[in-house]
Amino acid sequence: MATLGDLERAVMDLLWEHPEAITANTLRDLLSQRTTDAGHDSRPLAVTTVLTVLSRLEKKGLVERERSSRPHRYRSVTSRAEHTAELMLEVLGSAPDREAVLARFIGTVSDGEAETLRKLLGR
Repeated sequence: MATLGDLERAVMDLLWEHPEAITANTLRDLLSQRTTDAGHDSRPLAVTTVLTVLSRLEKKGLVERERSSRPHRYRSVTSRAEHTAELMLEVLGSAPDREAVLARFIGTVSDGEAETLRKLLGR
């Protein structure tokens, strides 16, 4: 699974927050609003930049484009939870000692997270 750059991550965050498909213009506006709300003083993104990011995300299999209307609308292919789980599985799968990785991970979770893991494993 490909890693995400800062702008790709920001676009995916917005797509995960908006389950309905949205246009690149809407994404640009939402990104600009977030930048302003966070107190960053930067130039607004061009819609062509957002379209380039969406194209990259589509090639990575994270975004799908609805071509039935103009302008095209975009949506996330998976949920944030599914994406995160895929990343975790990829990292775990690349480890030569999976047990050591799991032990290290479990050793870093909070008591509440450990309880959640126990409940999920008990199913």
